[in-house]
Amino acid sequence: MGSVSLNIGDGTAKFKRATVCSSAVNILMIFSVISTNLFALYAFTSSPKHQSHVLHNTHKNFSLISEHVSLILKEIDSSQKKLAKMEKELLGYETIDISRPNIANELKFFLQHHQLPLGKDSRTGITEMVASVGHSCEKSADLLSQYMTYKVSGPCPDDWSLGQKLILRGCEPLPRRRCFAKPVSKVGLSPFPISLWKPVSEKILTWSGIGCKNFECLNKKKLSRECVGCFDLANGYENQKYVKATSKSDFVIDDVLALASGGIRIGFDIAGGSGTFAARMAERNVTVVTNTLNIDAPFSEFIAARGLFPLYLSLDHRFPFYDNVFDLVHASSGLDMGGKPEKLEFLMFDIDRILRAGGLFWLDNFFCSDEEKKKTLTRLIERFGYKKLKWVVGDKVDTAGSGKSEIYLSAVLQKPARG
Repeated sequence: MGSVSLNIGDGTAKFKRATVCSSAVNILMIFSVISTNLFALYAFTSSPKHQSHVLHNTHKNFSLISEHVSLILKEIDSSQKKLAKMEKELLGYETIDISRPNIANELKFFLQHHQLPLGKDSRTGITEMVASVGHSCEKSADLLSQYMTYKVSGPCPDDWSLGQKLILRGCEPLPRRRCFAKPVSKVGLSPFPISLWKPVSEKILTWSGIGCKNFECLNKKKLSRECVGCFDLANGYENQKYVKATSKSDFVIDDVLALASGGIRIGFDIAGGSGTFAARMAERNVTVVTNTLNIDAPFSEFIAARGLFPLYLSLDHRFPFYDNVFDLVHASSGLDMGGKPEKLEFLMFDIDRILRAGGLFWLDNFFCSDEEKKKTLTRLIERFGYKKLKWVVGDKVDTAGSGKSEIYLSAVLQKPARG
């Protein structure tokens, strides 16, 4: 009642709107005007001996009405403040308190509100610019302050892993900084498309904050179900993915592209490992953006070294793309958010948002830990009304080499044109 609060980063922009109270004030003001005019008319048409008495009563009544209006306006203002407080409590967080001790000066400066030079913007309705910072940063204020402690216009601390830790805690987006990132020499990058499959030099990657310090170490680890030896572009399984099927749940990329109506031009790969899916699509003149973080390996730099587009973003973040723009969205077991089913629902609705009508959603070897997991995912997919172009549930030998057979779901689904 009284205002609408729009939370932007850590700030709140208020937009006034008509409410029950504001309507009551308008009615009361109209009544006041009418009453005043009636009293004035009576005063002018009455006899002289009653004129002074009527004018006195008119002034007295007008003063009384003014007092009532003033009280109502004060009550509205108080209600607005109470509503703003309730909204913050319902959202479950308060804005970051920059007055607390041990907060870095750079963080204070970045979070300050800046008034628009010409006042209220007629297109957006906002009156000030506020910093774009994830609200969960409040829960990690000490780490955030540490991240924002540096020399202005100097070199940034070698703390990218600290920034990623904040992102994984929901502090996303991170605040901008006024320092220079550590330069890494990129000597020896190969031209495109040779870069897609030529081994990447270890010298052009950042190994700080990562347990392994070379590809040999990484390729011995199972970093994820999609990344077992995925940095070996010459001798491992990576150069066979999407062009050679090793089980019935593996789809060949050309077979999937043949199912598309209107063609495939741009795509989005969710948790795409070392970028091999994007590389195969690039060979077919399709541009693919690969979502990744540098968890235990320099994924982003490796993908970029292959001449591909890495997007450094967690799956908890709303995808920074407009609606209905992608022809294809590809995802595998990285889609599994864990925890409550609602987490996966939010993610699936965001995938649906960025995928155009008629576009393809390729679910590639999604690991089903049990039958209930498969049923839950199946029910969720069916809610969207996608057309099942391919749907395979099958066994697949664990790529980590344990020899154990696991259940995987693969599907190619076409988004319907909803009315």
